[in-house]
Amino acid sequence: MPGPALEMEPVEPQSLKKLSFKSLKRALDLFSPVHGHVAPPDPESKKIRISHKISVEYGGLKNTGAKSTGQASSAPDSALGTSVPSNALALTGPGSSGDAKSVAQNALVIGPTVQPNTQNDGGLQGRSSAIISASGSSERMSTSAIMERIPSKWPRPVWHAPWRNYRVISGHLGWVRSVAFDPSNTWFCTGSADRTIKIWDVASGKLKLTLTGHIEQVRGLAVSNRHTYMFSAGDDKQVKCWDLEQNKVIRHYHGHLSGVYCLALHPTIDVLLTGGRDSVCRVWDIRSKMQIHALSGHDNTVCSVFTRPTDPQVVTGSHDTTIKFWDLRYGKTMTTLTYHKKSVRAMALHPKENSFASASADNIKKFNLPRGEFMHNMLSQQKTIINAMAVNEEGVMATGGDNGSLWFWDWKSGHNFQQSQTIVQPGSLDSEAGIYALSYDITGSRLLTCEADKTIKMWKEDENATPETHPLNFKPPKDIRRF
Repeated sequence: MPGPALEMEPVEPQSLKKLSFKSLKRALDLFSPVHGHVAPPDPESKKIRISHKISVEYGGLKNTGAKSTGQASSAPDSALGTSVPSNALALTGPGSSGDAKSVAQNALVIGPTVQPNTQNDGGLQGRSSAIISASGSSERMSTSAIMERIPSKWPRPVWHAPWRNYRVISGHLGWVRSVAFDPSNTWFCTGSADRTIKIWDVASGKLKLTLTGHIEQVRGLAVSNRHTYMFSAGDDKQVKCWDLEQNKVIRHYHGHLSGVYCLALHPTIDVLLTGGRDSVCRVWDIRSKMQIHALSGHDNTVCSVFTRPTDPQVVTGSHDTTIKFWDLRYGKTMTTLTYHKKSVRAMALHPKENSFASASADNIKKFNLPRGEFMHNMLSQQKTIINAMAVNEEGVMATGGDNGSLWFWDWKSGHNFQQSQTIVQPGSLDSEAGIYALSYDITGSRLLTCEADKTIKMWKEDENATPETHPLNFKPPKDIRRF
């Protein structure tokens, strides 16, 4: 008769990962009693490893330069120390005592050698590089040490004081979409989605005047420095010329087939440029109201435009991701820049240099004028739709994003030295933190932002900031992207 069955202890189910860790811990306890200590380096194995790396890297050059090194090796050691070319890299061995003789004996010398007359073994003609093998190999030598260190040629950014918000102006009943300063710097005007244009005092921020006339939101504004005229453009396809002595509309410019999104005045001749949703930038004669050119070529909305006194006199950015330079004389395209991958919603011309920046959701890029050569990307990505940008004479560029981010950049180096976030006015939703327009005043010491919470915010540099309180945290880029 079988005896009573013994009850087995229940085995706790354990995962494979837990069991592996247990096994690893046991092995460590067995073989490595001192935890956290790395095994001491073996100099012999390191020497073998490094000599193998060098032979893999430079073995071919050793063979090709064998003929030319024959003479160099027969020369005395002291002569070898003096005959090394100035651009050679010499790495001393472990037993170097500092004198020229020992340096020559324990050194790896890389440099250009005598040009061979015939084609060498590797099938290469021209300059060859010779390696003179060192008698004592260095302990500290590695492949990275062999490579020549090139100092960064990236320009170091200029220190700029951080900017702070010092005034919030409210009064509009809709999104504030556009802004322009008077050339005398005493007032500025803003256009809004409430269909009005308001004129404000720069010093006090008080409302001076409200102009009505548009039947849709006002998307573009410009004040002439040659006449007492202000120009406005809106989603109602209308472009208006206002006489500021009578405060009323004196001219209309008819021709756009859809909303007008951007507007610019030529600095030297009486010409007005407007771009809109009909993918055309139109050139108007201010006095006669005639359309001089219809600059057609974009495949989508023209959302940014600026003008210059010299060619290219007109530059447009579009939702089709391209930037076009236009010949104003013939009304034809001079150059098309296709560097951006997303809509070019904002562009800014530098007030002194012959260069401009363009912003899209993928990157902010800098271009040279007049040829339009790509210079470089800004060193950070704002990672939002950038609606507006402006740059002053001191080289401070500001960019305003759809998410309310206001970033400040050093123009020369592309370094982003400040990242601000606008605060919505009480009662607004957080989603209404969006910047639609930006402009510096005439002096470049005040910045205006027009926002989705129906306010206008004024910014200025912090007077108390110094390079000690706000140090420059800059690292030059390792790889320069050429696109």
